[in-house]
Amino acid sequence: MSDVVVGGDGVRRCRWPGEDALYIGYHDTEWGHAEEEDAALFEKVALEGFQAGLSWITVLRKREAFRKHFAGFDPEKVARFGERQIGKMLADPAIIRHRGKIESAINNARCTVAAIEEHGSLAALIWPFAPRTSPAPRGFGDLAAETPASAALSKELKRRGWTFVGPTTMHAMMQALGMVNDHLVGCQARAECERLRRPVARRYSALGV
Repeated sequence: MSDVVVGGDGVRRCRWPGEDALYIGYHDTEWGHAEEEDAALFEKVALEGFQAGLSWITVLRKREAFRKHFAGFDPEKVARFGERQIGKMLADPAIIRHRGKIESAINNARCTVAAIEEHGSLAALIWPFAPRTSPAPRGFGDLAAETPASAALSKELKRRGWTFVGPTTMHAMMQALGMVNDHLVGCQARAECERLRRPVARRYSALGV
């Protein structure tokens, strides 16, 4: 079976979204598109942490509820959360009710605020870890679970106090926010994601890691 398929809409895309409309929309319009905005980056870090041990579609289906509880993933607001907000989340089955992951997201919001204060943006901390080149994968067998870049980013974030940011989680985040382009050769989204990725990666590469 090919890892690139033609959907009912005639679009060639990576096979992993299947026929789920929500997943297809995420693949086509969000996954792999270069992202720099602070709240969006914090959301990616937080949701990748919640995904640990689960499928991404599970998190995606609960994202709107997460956004409601986490104040639109505004890091300054989330950094001020305490037991009252944690209690509300633990009582709501619309999200993933895992105290450790909730507390991690709040901790990482505080780390995000510190990063913004130090670097001017969260992107200025994270994006310099983007590889200079992003090889074009032809099939799922070409995709790694983690990379030297994701391991380096994980190590740096852990040093700064972040949690639930292991190398595999960081690689998934880097794929999602366009730091690497892991749309397969033949996928219609690949060319646009690469067009968006290159100038952003080039701009932040000057900052070094």
